[in-house]
Amino acid sequence: MKKQITTLLLALMCCSIQAQDNKFNLVIGTYTKGCESKGIYVYDFDVITGDFNFKNTSENTVNPSYLTVSADNKFVYSVNENGKESKVSSFGYTPSSGKLDFVNSQKSMGADPCYIINDDKNVIVANYSGGNIGVFGKNSDGSIGEAKQVVQHYGKGSNVSRQEGPHVHMVQFSPDKKFVLSNDLGNDKVYSYEYNPNASAAALKVKDSFAVEAGSGPRHLTFSKNGKYVYLLQELTGGLTVFCYSKGKLKKVDQTTILVKDFKGSFTGAAIDISPDGKFLYATNRGEANTISTFRILKNGKLESQGQTGTLGKGPRSFAIDPTGKFLLVAHQYSNDIVIFKRDTITGKLTDTGKKIELCAPVCLVFTANN
Repeated sequence: MKKQITTLLLALMCCSIQAQDNKFNLVIGTYTKGCESKGIYVYDFDVITGDFNFKNTSENTVNPSYLTVSADNKFVYSVNENGKESKVSSFGYTPSSGKLDFVNSQKSMGADPCYIINDDKNVIVANYSGGNIGVFGKNSDGSIGEAKQVVQHYGKGSNVSRQEGPHVHMVQFSPDKKFVLSNDLGNDKVYSYEYNPNASAAALKVKDSFAVEAGSGPRHLTFSKNGKYVYLLQELTGGLTVFCYSKGKLKKVDQTTILVKDFKGSFTGAAIDISPDGKFLYATNRGEANTISTFRILKNGKLESQGQTGTLGKGPRSFAIDPTGKFLLVAHQYSNDIVIFKRDTITGKLTDTGKKIELCAPVCLVFTANN
């Protein structure tokens, strides 16, 4: 009898451990002013079933639209997108419970920060309306120091209503962390900065800049898994550009689009990312389109369209693929939900699971370990 009980207990323990292995935390940034939201939300997400459970939330932080999580999984850093009152905030993060404890905040040094990244030394922010990049040192307790550098962009584009001045829309580390790339929607350029994380002041130094098609509005980019290519999504034209990348330099090799042929409605390109296996690229499109495009990545880095899928919501601002690559989640800013798609890892095809997370104005989705 004792032996049977022991065997049963061991079996239950194994099942429990396996169940934990199937789960990740999904950390979500939202807008808080248009509907009821406390800011940052944490959910359990099961990568076998696509099921989810609410775990925790922050305490009333303003418009934490974009987030980044520290490499040790102990801190969440967010922007607070709030015009001239915008800030950058730090939160202690307990993955097991999803608990978020406010640590501190600093002025973002530019209006409307819309993207944020971090490494062991710094937090770096793209200020959209300010047209600049802010670099903030990190303290040993996870708090954010005062800005050590502000890099101002200049110039404007041909789209009078959207490109009246510089609008920094993204900052992104190169795979080797030696460079930071930045898209400027306002002046149609992609900048490459040499990055010295230990610098006390000038952490970023301009290496190069690349002008894209006039009026295209470069929004977001992503690197191929081997680091040899950069894929750039243009918000204003729906263009998708492929670059060869080497040591901070870009060379254009191909151009395609996320638009359906002969599409006549309004649109704005939004987010771009690559599947964990590096074989497929996805990009969302808002406006009247509300689609996500799928591309197969060829051996030469170029893209082969696999078509578009309706995202089943309004304003697909961002999306995330879970670490196993089995599910793709789309955050809809205007229909207030996150739609969960099953992803075919062989064909890249997306299929609606019928599951969605109802949440006020979700914007940014980040998967982390749950311990």
